[in-house]
Amino acid sequence: MNITAGKYKGQKITAPDESITRPTLSKVRMAVFNTLQSLIDFEGASFLDMFAGSGIMGLEALSRGFKKVTAIEKNTKIFKILEENYKKIGENQTLIKGDCLKNIPQESFDVVYIDPPYYAGVYEQALSVLSKCKIIILEHTIEINFADFKIIKQKKYGNKYLTFIQKA
Repeated sequence: MNITAGKYKGQKITAPDESITRPTLSKVRMAVFNTLQSLIDFEGASFLDMFAGSGIMGLEALSRGFKKVTAIEKNTKIFKILEENYKKIGENQTLIKGDCLKNIPQESFDVVYIDPPYYAGVYEQALSVLSKCKIIILEHTIEINFADFKIIKQKKYGNKYLTFIQKA
């Protein structure tokens, strides 16, 4: 897996075992950041990757000009890969080992990326623990209740959706 654009374009990133995680495809990563580029200025912005896995989404954000990334991963084995990937590109960012639903930093983020294992309830719980953020991006295959949120954009890629939302 490689970073698709920016100052680290082409940098190879180690992906965890695919029986444990689902790495976000390069075309989906490109779509996320192309859409984001029309919504916010990346320079100096902050990015929270709630279910980080390999860390590819946060690394893409850094590569494209985000200043601060916080990545949270619960699985110990995958967290080691996440740390190695950040060390590989020489970025010292905030990496948190733990459950993002319990260990979320209480600070403001410009962008929050939510891509948990695909099962009901986790998305709603993840949305409920966020305090202040400008844009939230969800990668999902199931229906989600966006009651307190406004959908900015939604796009389908195969069997998954990318939904950009913000608090109503």
